[in-house]
Amino acid sequence: MKQTLQHLRTGRIEVAEVPCPLVRPGHLLVQTRASLISPGTERMLVEFGQAGLIGKARSQPERVRQVLAKIRTDGVMPTLEAVFSRLDEPLPLGYCNVGRVLEVGSGVEGFAVGDRVASNGPHAEVVCVPATLAARIPDQVDDETATFTVLGAVALNGIRLLEPTFGESVAVIGLGLLGMLAAQLLRAHGCRVIGIDVNPGRGELARRLGCEVVSTNADPVRAALEFSRGRGVDAVLLTASAKTDEIVHQAAQMSRKRGRIVLVGVVGLDLLRSDFYEKELSFQVACSYGPGRYDPQYEARGQDYPLPYVRWTVGRNFEAVLDALARGAVDVQPLISQRHAQREAAGAYEAILHDPGVLGVVLSYPPGPAPSAAVVRLQAAPAARSQPDRPVVGVIGAGSFARQVLLPALAAAGAEVRSVASAGGVTSLHAGRTHGASEATTDYRQILADPAINTVCITTRHDAHPRMVGEALAAGKHVFVEKPLAIDAAGLDLVTRAQAEHPDRQLMVGFNRRFAPHAVTAHQLLAGRTEPIAMRIMVNAGTVAPGHWVDDPAVGGGRIIGEACHFIDLALFLAGSPITAVQAIAMEGAAARSDSLSIGLTFADGSIATILYWTNGPRSYPKERVEIFSAGRALAIENWRALRAHDWRGAPRMRMRQDKGHRAQMVQFLARIGSGGPPLIPFAELQLVTAASFAALRSAREQVTVHLEPAADAAAPPLDPARQAMPLA
Repeated sequence: MKQTLQHLRTGRIEVAEVPCPLVRPGHLLVQTRASLISPGTERMLVEFGQAGLIGKARSQPERVRQVLAKIRTDGVMPTLEAVFSRLDEPLPLGYCNVGRVLEVGSGVEGFAVGDRVASNGPHAEVVCVPATLAARIPDQVDDETATFTVLGAVALNGIRLLEPTFGESVAVIGLGLLGMLAAQLLRAHGCRVIGIDVNPGRGELARRLGCEVVSTNADPVRAALEFSRGRGVDAVLLTASAKTDEIVHQAAQMSRKRGRIVLVGVVGLDLLRSDFYEKELSFQVACSYGPGRYDPQYEARGQDYPLPYVRWTVGRNFEAVLDALARGAVDVQPLISQRHAQREAAGAYEAILHDPGVLGVVLSYPPGPAPSAAVVRLQAAPAARSQPDRPVVGVIGAGSFARQVLLPALAAAGAEVRSVASAGGVTSLHAGRTHGASEATTDYRQILADPAINTVCITTRHDAHPRMVGEALAAGKHVFVEKPLAIDAAGLDLVTRAQAEHPDRQLMVGFNRRFAPHAVTAHQLLAGRTEPIAMRIMVNAGTVAPGHWVDDPAVGGGRIIGEACHFIDLALFLAGSPITAVQAIAMEGAAARSDSLSIGLTFADGSIATILYWTNGPRSYPKERVEIFSAGRALAIENWRALRAHDWRGAPRMRMRQDKGHRAQMVQFLARIGSGGPPLIPFAELQLVTAASFAALRSAREQVTVHLEPAADAAAPPLDPARQAMPLA
């Protein structure tokens, strides 16, 4: 199928061939018939993309501060690589979509195949959208008109926050699409409306569409005061897009005492206290289409808010706008400036950028059967492999980790990447193009069914790991799965059974820290010890955004299971002895499933380790530090950039570019596939680390010490040289 993308580094607009999405639970699969380019939001995105690096930095000073902090802790090159990798990602454009339902995902009610729906889907021939972000279109509303539903809901959500009453005077500052829609909706509320814009060409249109008075002169405050009979307007809706702070100042000046101001657009916000203090004005910023937007429970999992308590959600705002369109309370046909076929999208964006008279631009899509290909060929697969033993890899999951870390590691290891899969298709297309894959797909089962692929790398959300590992092993593939192996006991049991049924297949978990050169050197220095060791592993983990999927117990399992397992494995590797007990302490008052824990590990040989996995530190502080004490000597690994030894004869001085072991891990894993032999990390150790992460949460929750019984082939003293990670060449 065709989808409109923007390349952030250059600003280039591309209508690319992308694999079709598959329907997901709680979602609708929709064939697009028309979509609307949002001249405000999408213009800003395109302008950002076309700006140079300095322009991009100036527009996002907070991002620049984050980059500088990362340089101080991780070094220049890793930081720049991450920044440029992010800029290379193509961005799907569009969020005003109309089409017909092709499939209804499980758990969805109120929709049927064939329904016409408006949604926030992108400019693509087929879209998969949450059912809670879609609404059925009345028969009286044609497709072009319905494309204004989402923008209308943005305006309506701002108006709901204004709480207008019949007869009030309201100023709308900014007469673009949002302003024109807002003016009509305010008139439908029984309000008197004055429109304000610097573009005189929009004045007559605004009068026709609901503004009783339009001000395009240099003194909008005076015009608003005259319009409100000298009292000041009751409310101001800011729908403008400008960097100046003057707009909010003018809004305050034209308001009556205790007036209301709501921001829907994007303006400068260096507010003057006196403006708001003297009149006791209220100021609020509207969030997109309404309650539910950006809430994962509402959007991704389809949990609608109960109507008696939240009358106007995103979906119900969509319905209200469509009802207004159906009865003629809102007229959008005069707002359509241009119509283009989707294949002409680049020209449509040029018009929006360079013609100030352009308002709405509608894209049309080819009629006929919907595209259905879940695989897009990127380049011809090798007819004959020059290296018969060379691993052929399929990658399931194309998130930032896969694109920035895993795929470069596969390239460094000499693997042939045949296919990359992702649910949306855009990331798999980009990853496949960047790293030389033969194809991109939205159906991971295509990878499992491909007989040419002998190795599968899984980097999906954590809840899918056990199922996909089992399916890949059953398909005869070697498997590399990013941590964690499982997020609960049932998942661990599933993987255990699958591994037992296919012992000839290599199964590897992405515990890369034990393959870092600093960890390998420390491991070798500890090999001849005769006494237990003590370790402290400090992790300044930082926070994740509220509602992030990794914190969902059913999807991500939480950060202790999903990420702290890394450091449990590192401690096991350095100790070389089975974990026998786990004791963890959460911060006082923290929830039972806290992401800030101090985890104590006891090993069979008497060694101990404390893992301080904390999320309340600053970004400016280094992320990881490992300290090892043994027989009057000490080693310190500083953020995987330096190894410092204290009173340790023969220990090398190591200082280098940050290396967390990802490439060495992949090189050795793929080499083991070619040469055969036991797995790099015995499965019993993978089980033990996973069980220890479960035990850490239980210990913190119940305030008990949890004793573990590792399998017989787990790590045990003395150290087995055959199981040591290979040093880097």
